[in-house]
Amino acid sequence: MKPINIYEYLRGNSYPGRGIVIGKSEDGKQAAAAYFIMGRSVNSRNRVFVEEGEDMRTQAFDPALLSDPSLVIYFPVRMCREGMIVTNGDQTDTIQEYLKLEYTFADALRTRTFEPDPPIYTPRISGMVQWQGDKGFVYKLSILKSMDGGPAAAQRQFFEYEPRDGLGHFIHTYQGDGDPVPSFEGEPRAVWIPSDIDSFTQGLWDSLNEDNRVSLFVRYIDLETHKAQTRIVNKNQ
Repeated sequence: MKPINIYEYLRGNSYPGRGIVIGKSEDGKQAAAAYFIMGRSVNSRNRVFVEEGEDMRTQAFDPALLSDPSLVIYFPVRMCREGMIVTNGDQTDTIQEYLKLEYTFADALRTRTFEPDPPIYTPRISGMVQWQGDKGFVYKLSILKSMDGGPAAAQRQFFEYEPRDGLGHFIHTYQGDGDPVPSFEGEPRAVWIPSDIDSFTQGLWDSLNEDNRVSLFVRYIDLETHKAQTRIVNKNQ
């Protein structure tokens, strides 16, 4: 699959929903990951990203406007011995707990399904940077979505990649805006990832629809030292 320009791709979609990008920086020295959220409702837009140690969580910007925390307040990012987990829901914690018990990323997600938010049934998207000794790392992506647009059955898709310099893969929850919004289709999109975290962060944020964007997280991890650089952008400051 030929890599696309992620900035152009995002500018052409007013509502991709929530998205995960994972890959390797162009200089070959860093594992890279990004996660963004968008929102149309007051509850979805009333959020910020907050670092908590090496992890990252969502938080209500105005607690008085928080109507239902169940699908909007969670830890999108958890660091663990095996690497870094990035998801769009509380399946982050499911993956972390299963890894502690020496199960796999896929084992954990086979116990979960799409979100209980009819009529959308938002897909659960998940990713992981997993350290692999001499190989450096591999990265994984997954989507759990309704098989037919209803609540009866789920389809679970898993993707695993060996890293290449400057290449990543991007998965998001919705094909675009709509009522109800349609779920993502196909394989994760191959995208280019620059060496500079600040240019990547700014490029992603500027490409997200100004009305619908809410928060963005970007982290680059040095493959030799495992030292991390993190950037967070919140529309609500």
